[in-house]
Amino acid sequence: MRDLTGLIKAYDIRGTVPDQLDADLAREIGAAFAHITGTDKITIGQDMRQSSPELANAFAAGANSRGSDVTLIGLASTDLLYFASGTLDVPGAMITASHNPAGYNGIKLCRAGAAPVGQDTGLAEIRDLLESGLPAYDGPSGTTRTEDMLQPYADYLHTLVDLTGGRPLRIVVDAGNGMAGHTAPAVLTHPSFEIVPLYFELDGTFPNHETNPLEPANLVDLCAAVREHQADIGLAFDGDADRCFFVDEHGDPVSPSAIIGLIATRELERHPGSAIVYNVITSKAAAEIVSEHGGTPVRARVGHSFIKGVMAEQNAVFGGEHSGHYYFREFWRADTGMLAALHVLAALGETEEPLSTLSARYVRYAASGEINRTITDVPATLSRVEAHFTSGGATADRLDGLTITLPDGAWFNLRPSNTEPLLRLNVEAPDEPSMTHVRDAVLALLGA
Repeated sequence: MRDLTGLIKAYDIRGTVPDQLDADLAREIGAAFAHITGTDKITIGQDMRQSSPELANAFAAGANSRGSDVTLIGLASTDLLYFASGTLDVPGAMITASHNPAGYNGIKLCRAGAAPVGQDTGLAEIRDLLESGLPAYDGPSGTTRTEDMLQPYADYLHTLVDLTGGRPLRIVVDAGNGMAGHTAPAVLTHPSFEIVPLYFELDGTFPNHETNPLEPANLVDLCAAVREHQADIGLAFDGDADRCFFVDEHGDPVSPSAIIGLIATRELERHPGSAIVYNVITSKAAAEIVSEHGGTPVRARVGHSFIKGVMAEQNAVFGGEHSGHYYFREFWRADTGMLAALHVLAALGETEEPLSTLSARYVRYAASGEINRTITDVPATLSRVEAHFTSGGATADRLDGLTITLPDGAWFNLRPSNTEPLLRLNVEAPDEPSMTHVRDAVLALLGA
């Protein structure tokens, strides 16, 4: 029996091609997905990686073999695939490895209406079927057709954000040779927008920089271009363009927590009193701002399947993660960096203030950013850290990893990686010296 634990992750399927993931396995995954969903229709999108067309066609063949008809939407961002799943009301598969290096590929899955598929909602069952074998099927085969959904996707996003009457904006967009190079020209075409494109050429070898905007090194070109072109704002997308990061007019990155606060206030203006979901490493300023604007802040675990699940439970209008994922009820509770970008552009266009001033309204505390440390015994380490701080009067919770809140309002979260022996540390405090003190104290306990 083969072991696919290393390939099938907490939220998706991802590995190196072809040694971990090839066309034969993609075909089996397509068959298993059709089997567990029991669906007669599936839609499939693909990113620009060299291996993606073959994997998409193989997945489609597998779904066909179990009687499912397939709609191939071709080149797509992940949120375009979610749009297709939501609009067609069918399960979907996106062939992508997101921000991973060129040698990787993967598959993100969703049920009808872009509902999430994670370990507890289908991935574990797929893994078991692949390891033990699918039951026999003797019914008719499905068919495959193609449909271009790029323009309907762009048109739909524009129904969700009012861009009329805004001042002209010069916008630098770094697609990183990823799928934003395909979707941004359709979505960001507007009389008020002057687009300065960076790396719009689709190239799965990523010749200019990695497509992970969380890493500061991957924002260097965007920050420089914003300053060079005297732009109002810079946008950076990851490889499958479901995440967006923002740079102000000075070429300085804007905290995703500030973006959460900004978009939350806009959504609460339209939907007063609604719930807003944020994860455990988001600035506590976001929760304060939601409450001050009449909303209900709801804290959740990190990860799209958890955020989407809590949004469904609470009927939340918006959800955000500090990793640059933004979720919208009007977009089937799915994450879409492009819709987040439209909200920020609309907010900026409505004021004469620069983005640095606008975003500063939503920043209240000093943050460490994420710090990773290799830890062999994660449970024992978390217990040791918890005992140390709670003995001094701090409070602790275990919603996701360990969160410690100190009496002075500072807090930190230590969260284990899903795939590696790592602890991820995020610290926030009222000011920089306090943050540094807490950060160094935690790192000392970790032996770092």
